[in-house]
Amino acid sequence: MKRILLLALSWLFCLAACSASEPVQYKVKVVAEYDHDTSAYTQGLFFDGGQLYESTGQCGESSFRVVDLKTGKVLRKLEFARKYFGEGSVFFKGKLYMLTWTNRVAFTYDAGTLKYLKTYSYPREGWGLTTDGKSLIASDGSPVLYFMDENLKVKRSVKVTLNDRPVRYLNELEWIDGRIWANVYTTDMIVIINPASGKVEGTIDCSGLLPAKLRKPDTDVLNGIACLDGRIFLTGKNWPKLYEVEIVKK
Repeated sequence: MKRILLLALSWLFCLAACSASEPVQYKVKVVAEYDHDTSAYTQGLFFDGGQLYESTGQCGESSFRVVDLKTGKVLRKLEFARKYFGEGSVFFKGKLYMLTWTNRVAFTYDAGTLKYLKTYSYPREGWGLTTDGKSLIASDGSPVLYFMDENLKVKRSVKVTLNDRPVRYLNELEWIDGRIWANVYTTDMIVIINPASGKVEGTIDCSGLLPAKLRKPDTDVLNGIACLDGRIFLTGKNWPKLYEVEIVKK
């Protein structure tokens, strides 16, 4: 009897532990909506000093933009040569860093003036980019996130897993409250990643965020996460709207 009781308690403990490690499931609730330039094939989205910034892709259309949140108007735009396909972007240590997809280069500019500084050789595909204030954090479409110094040298990397399975197509990234939020390309899901272990601690279902009536033939997937003073903003590639949302448990 004692052995059976111990086995039962052990099973219950294991079940509780397994349940505790399951990612928390969330959904989004729209708080406010803002106009968004439908020509913006959004690759990077972030706030700095209360100002909204956005990088866009597509050869011949790639840009880095200073955007007015309330109106969606582009206040300033850096444009790139036709051969470059722009990707993720972020400010880090007084510089703007912007990746390119398969061009194998990354650009840096002065964060205050947006004056060009330097082009770096980049050994991987460029996808998403964010920072924890100590490192640049980049994705490349694989399950791996790379933590880099200001010269884009990798200091460490971590493999992202959901229920012990690798998560591929990590796209736009945002650092929020000590966790990395990532769009999963071609899906309506955002994953919340522990930066130390790579484990996905939460998933956010964003399906239906952009209503069908606002979709057009060139409307593409969800991509773009930004945080301002605890407020979360989401958009997508060629979307007509940028949404401020609340994250609630399903």
